[in-house]
Amino acid sequence: MIAAAGGLAAARYGIRAADDVPVRIPRLPAREAAEDELSRRMYREHEPSLLRRALDRFWEWLDTLFNAAAGVTPGGPVGLAVVIAVLLLLVVALRLRLGPLHRTSTAAVALFDDRPRSATEHRTAAERHAAAQEWDLAVRERMRALVRSLEERALLDPRPGRTADEAAAEAGRPLPAHADQLRTAARDFDAVTYGGRPGTAEVYGRLRDLDVQLQHTKPQPAGAGAGGTV
Repeated sequence: MIAAAGGLAAARYGIRAADDVPVRIPRLPAREAAEDELSRRMYREHEPSLLRRALDRFWEWLDTLFNAAAGVTPGGPVGLAVVIAVLLLLVVALRLRLGPLHRTSTAAVALFDDRPRSATEHRTAAERHAAAQEWDLAVRERMRALVRSLEERALLDPRPGRTADEAAAEAGRPLPAHADQLRTAARDFDAVTYGGRPGTAEVYGRLRDLDVQLQHTKPQPAGAGAGGTV
């Protein structure tokens, strides 16, 4: 190939020589001629593409990694394959056991949206969704109605950004007889709204009954004992 490039250079610069006389070409012109020759497409069309070279490097690295791991695993490659299969089975088992991956932290998620509505409006929306068996929406709206009602009765301070867990904990102080039910309601709301658990008529019924009970419950005065309602 270099000889061919040299021949081109000789032809370019008009240098002729007999068969037994070496051709001497200046260094710079010879290099330029060689580069021109080697840059032709005919020399590159059979080279592997950049992607192919990258894939080849990747498989070489993977093969090296596998061989290195097999060297330190009892049983060699077969033992390594068994270990990988066991790990995959464990991952599948955990996935089936835990269910779909969802956001587990709900402490920063607000109970209400940006548009304030009254407890009556939330209850109306909840009943409408329940009639249509849209239990997810019905559960959300009923929990919002419950908390809004406590705010309207001044048992909770109206506070934007409050979460269901925070509302349950704060409402449990003036309503200690219902503290456990409030915590359960908050957990149901979080599980349905953010945890991927489908709402049901049973969950909605618990929330509705608690909402009705709280509407007829008198709060415990501050400083009173931890007994029932007054």
